[in-house]
Amino acid sequence: MKNPTLLFACTGVDSAPWLAGLADEFPDLEVRLWPDLGDPAEIDYAFVWKPAAGIFEGLINLKLIFCLGAGVDALLKLDLLPPGIPLVRMVDPGLAIGMNEFVLMQVLHYHRRMHDYAALQREARWEPLDQKLPEDRVVGIMGLGNLGGTCAKTLASLGFDVRGWSRTPKQIEGVKSYEDLDLFLRDIEILVCLLPLTPDTVGIVDAALLAKLPKGAYLINVARGPHVVDDDLLAALGSGQIAGATLDVFHQEPLPASHPYWRHGSVIVVPHCSALTQPKTAVRTLVANLRRAIEGQTVENIVDIARGY
Repeated sequence: MKNPTLLFACTGVDSAPWLAGLADEFPDLEVRLWPDLGDPAEIDYAFVWKPAAGIFEGLINLKLIFCLGAGVDALLKLDLLPPGIPLVRMVDPGLAIGMNEFVLMQVLHYHRRMHDYAALQREARWEPLDQKLPEDRVVGIMGLGNLGGTCAKTLASLGFDVRGWSRTPKQIEGVKSYEDLDLFLRDIEILVCLLPLTPDTVGIVDAALLAKLPKGAYLINVARGPHVVDDDLLAALGSGQIAGATLDVFHQEPLPASHPYWRHGSVIVVPHCSALTQPKTAVRTLVANLRRAIEGQTVENIVDIARGY
């Protein structure tokens, strides 16, 4: 019986730490680097990120496709996937740790009014500001999957009034879960978007949604750029309906130098790095799922292509 063969085809990714980790965790796994894949018929599994066109041609014995990222919208948009081959998204402890850190940092930034203190510093004004208790600060998480649920749980553990909205009910200790979006939005002072990008969620953060938040709310988008209607957010920032926004993701990446977000005094721009896949932890996740597949067990985190996540 031949050893399983994995095709590593991750554009723009340093393969060295992945190959080293795979060698440690699964010594019997044969790994081939795109485009040097040898006989395509010998490939059993593929690990991809921003794959080239034609990558799956000739892979007649391909059983599973693993995506390097937690989000698979970009891969689905490329329309490269061979029909009938399951797609597995990355659920990595390192991703969750990074996202948890970033969201907590930005929630605390707004909660502790650091944006206001920065403005006072520019004016050389010494002015202590009033400060709410965490229990009096309402934080809303849109999307309570692996990443959103982790962030919600952490914020709740620190005493914040945490509300969550998701398509299906979620039970998270200390978090009030909503299925009605309007009811969820009405008291949210700091809104965090961690939704998957699907046809139903494209443009969900628009003028109508922003108007349902209390005046002076803050937005943190760490999901995908197309969730936000840029012109609507800029208008809400201009009117004061939204007091500030932290944006890690954008419609076009890199964000064009001419985009008004760069120079907007109430917007923090981060270059899509709130949570990065960490080879050290992600290799273990990948190998565990590979072994499940090889042993005929149920593979975790298979994407529902129709739903997009």
